[in-house]
Amino acid sequence: MNRSDREITPDGSTKSVSITQQVYEALRDKILIGQMEPGARLKVESLKSMLDSGASPIREALSLLTSDQLVERLDQRGFRVAEVSGAQFDEILRLRCALEEMALRESIARADNAWEDRLVLAHHRMVRTPRENTSAFEEQHKSFHQELISACNSPILVKFCDQLYDLNIRYRFLAGKTKSYPSRDVSKEHADILAAAVDRDADAATEALLTHYRKTGQFLADQFEDHGIAPA
Repeated sequence: MNRSDREITPDGSTKSVSITQQVYEALRDKILIGQMEPGARLKVESLKSMLDSGASPIREALSLLTSDQLVERLDQRGFRVAEVSGAQFDEILRLRCALEEMALRESIARADNAWEDRLVLAHHRMVRTPRENTSAFEEQHKSFHQELISACNSPILVKFCDQLYDLNIRYRFLAGKTKSYPSRDVSKEHADILAAAVDRDADAATEALLTHYRKTGQFLADQFEDHGIAPA
């Protein structure tokens, strides 16, 4: 299947525009931030109207999201948003802690002034972005975490960390619904990670990063209990 249509640019040239990619990103964002809840059925006819798209790009996007483990294919019954579980979050958390500690230590070991400048700028942009603007904040938040490990010189490791980050986002939004979550000082957690990384203190930086991730798990335990989801 050809995923791309051709679009004429103002200068008369053409560029490739992937409709499937646009549909994929729209669905992915809605799933990650909880606009489409775990277990929700994904009917192609309903999505056609929602996304103003044809059936073929939607089906292909759903298949891609299945590979990302964000959508589940139901035998002869279409698709649904992937379920969540305490066991899955525990696996994601363990892998993130192991892989990102490795990536961050290597990144700090290879750090230079250009990396530090990018990291400080990414943190500044994140802090300046209102959390109420969910889409914009999430973009800047992910950029900060990506910059932390960007100097590790291991594209495969970075890709794994990126995939785990996306899987974790849904759980972070679940944690955000707990009554106690607003009491958490996430801004300070980010500032502590930044300060240790800029100081090239790998032990302190990784400890701050892993504590940052594990605190989300503590809040999620309450959320799982509220929804009757068995903890890991």
